[in-house]
Amino acid sequence: MKFRPLHDRVLVKRVEPEARTTSGLILPDTAKEKPTEGEVVAVGNGKRLDDGSTRALSVKAGDRVIFGKYTGDEVKLDGVEHVILSESDLLAIVERG
Repeated sequence: MKFRPLHDRVLVKRVEPEARTTSGLILPDTAKEKPTEGEVVAVGNGKRLDDGSTRALSVKAGDRVIFGKYTGDEVKLDGVEHVILSESDLLAIVERG
């Protein structure tokens, strides 16, 4: 299924965190919280400004991002859960290296 968010919205697929703590303890499913990190799947055209122009988004498909715990709207696409967020709901881009 093709999916393109509107305006400054971003479609994010949640990435599951490690099941172990840094000390090596295995967390049961009941102790885990919903992940707040994900991979950008699709982005909208950009934010419409007051003068009618469009500002491109800072993220692109494939970026790894961190977002707020209680932000966005959950949707299920092809059986996989995703979150639709405004760009302003994103907290950071995770850069590897």
